[in-house]
Amino acid sequence: MSQQAKPWGGRFTEATDAFVESFTASVGFDLRLYHHDIEGSIAHASMLAAVGVLTESERDSIVSGLKEIHKEIDEGRFEWHVALEDVHMNIESRLIELIGDTGKKLHTGRSRNDQVATDIRLYLRDEIDTLIDIESELLAALLDFAEEQADTVMPGFTHLQPAQPTTFGHHLLAWFEMLLRDRERLVDCRRRVNILPLGSAALAGTTFPIDREQVASMLGFEGICENSLDGVSDRDFAIEFCSVASLTMVHLSRWSEELVLWASQQFSFIELPDRFCTGSSIMPQKKNPDVPELVRGKTGRVVGNLTALLVLMKSQPLAYNKDNQDVPNRCGPLQPPASPRPPTWPTTWYATTCLSATPTKSSAAASASR
Repeated sequence: MSQQAKPWGGRFTEATDAFVESFTASVGFDLRLYHHDIEGSIAHASMLAAVGVLTESERDSIVSGLKEIHKEIDEGRFEWHVALEDVHMNIESRLIELIGDTGKKLHTGRSRNDQVATDIRLYLRDEIDTLIDIESELLAALLDFAEEQADTVMPGFTHLQPAQPTTFGHHLLAWFEMLLRDRERLVDCRRRVNILPLGSAALAGTTFPIDREQVASMLGFEGICENSLDGVSDRDFAIEFCSVASLTMVHLSRWSEELVLWASQQFSFIELPDRFCTGSSIMPQKKNPDVPELVRGKTGRVVGNLTALLVLMKSQPLAYNKDNQDVPNRCGPLQPPASPRPPTWPTTWYATTCLSATPTKSSAAASASR
């Protein structure tokens, strides 16, 4: 791609160095935002038509082109180009190919700075809604299983030493309380995610007569960012989400540790179903609780994302800086656009598998009586 073909290439006389082009590209991970980028662009185009910046015909052409691009991505036919740097420029370039110069008008009154901030908020809002549903499913399963195990005696531990008799149901309700707090934190976090930055433009707004409230309404945002400098540079909401996610994974890791212990021959409190365990290539007697071990291990990745974002933000002056390019890479699992989406969190596994573990009542009760 020639330097002049880049949207920002007007003042440059040299082509971008190949290494720099590759190093500064984010399309390898921010392509996950494609649905939300297109959703935001459709709302933006509709608003531009409503205030008279676009004609209705231009709006319809842009919206039709964006929907065609969405279909291409969904079907795996879309060609992503590193030279176009990110999800926004890849989609915009394809739009111009499809509908001509009218596609260039879509960027009127906005910058990639407020565009990506909007995309991330839309993406995180959907992820939070998914997580709330998954955690609600797990909470219901925990509650039902706790009621079933209300009379199953087991030892309560302090310092991993048997301390007082309790029941398996009571222990499960301790897990329930942890997850209930996690869900409450997600609900609270969602309020601060659900604010629209679009309209902040690069950092100081735009002279076009845009209607931010209309866009907020179309996209389901509860309010708009009141300060444009903060609107394009704020990533507190992403850090807060990663904090909530980290604490949730810490809880799941604690549960996983207990499952691993309870399933061991030393404890023999529970029997995990064969279909959720693995074996050994050299020791045929082994039945390994790999899934809870992996949940425990993957907690480090989530906590690491929180640490990465905190360090990424700590020295940034206002307003937007390229450092923030890595934020989408820290807010969720990278999934190719056309691939089947697995459960976002291990909570679904707990709801459907761990809770099918069979308590070994005799072993637990004997331990509790000692």
